[in-house]
Amino acid sequence: MTTDLRYLVYTSMLTAALWIPYVICQVMTNGPLQPNNYVDPALPRPVPAWGQRAHRTYLNAVEVFAPFAALVIVTQLAGKANATTAFLSASFFYLRLAHAIVYWAGLPYLRTILFTLAFVAEVGIFWQIVT
Repeated sequence: MTTDLRYLVYTSMLTAALWIPYVICQVMTNGPLQPNNYVDPALPRPVPAWGQRAHRTYLNAVEVFAPFAALVIVTQLAGKANATTAFLSASFFYLRLAHAIVYWAGLPYLRTILFTLAFVAEVGIFWQIVT
């Protein structure tokens, strides 16, 4: 397995697991779901700010995963994987991990910087494909 694909797998697992803090917050705050929550999932179950940030962290990770995955897969299929794409794929994973931690912690400016740097890593992978 190439480094690019390895970090795609790591990013997949990170994205898949980011719902856990939000659910923990829900249970800690509101207890387990009750039958009415299953009938009407729109019933309010308020959570503290860190729980809301955990939920947004998960949604944000899902939103940015598809473009990253597509770029890594196309890089592999096009035979364009190289040391640069490996570095950028690893960078994307670690930037997204740091982004999740910073988002949960509520650090606004650093979160935006990490998000932007992860996007720059995607642009770099794109550039390796098209050139």
